[in-house]
Amino acid sequence: MAACSVAVLLALEAWRAFGGSTSMIRPEDALPGRSAPMEVSEQHYVLKNPMRGPWPTGMQKFVFANGCFWGSEKGIWRLPYGIFSTAVGYAAGFTPNPSYEEVVTSRSGHAEAVQVIFDPLKIDLVDVLRWFWEAHDPTQHMGQGNDVGTQYRSGLYYFDEDQKELFLASRQAYQEALRAAGVASDA
Repeated sequence: MAACSVAVLLALEAWRAFGGSTSMIRPEDALPGRSAPMEVSEQHYVLKNPMRGPWPTGMQKFVFANGCFWGSEKGIWRLPYGIFSTAVGYAAGFTPNPSYEEVVTSRSGHAEAVQVIFDPLKIDLVDVLRWFWEAHDPTQHMGQGNDVGTQYRSGLYYFDEDQKELFLASRQAYQEALRAAGVASDA
């Protein structure tokens, strides 16, 4: 059996063992993790650009969570011209440098997340943000479709006050649209 298949089976066994919890773990109960970050390829396999900064002058960063990071990353690649690089990983958790197997237990506190490096002269953050809201159902609690667990929760992670204000305004606009459509939510 291939190593990848073994890792996936172990992750599934771990998920089943811990039930894909929809309750956030307390920081003091999180898994211990490790000090060394995961190794990352130098070049993006699909986009052929660097996987890590420093980024070319003018590039901006957007990090979000909206379910399974593999599907979310693939969706970003379909956006119009302007996406420079993407990377999947984990955000907003407690376990330092968690593995996939740890995250799927819901015992690290992380959400599956995607980092997008984009050129704002070619694609506006508003367009990437619109894609975020339309690409998932933020009214589902701790999950997306059949994917259930704290790692599948929605999240927007800002890097400056302008992003924070834009994210909050977009959340409010989306919330109002959901209410107008008769969907009760705290998106």
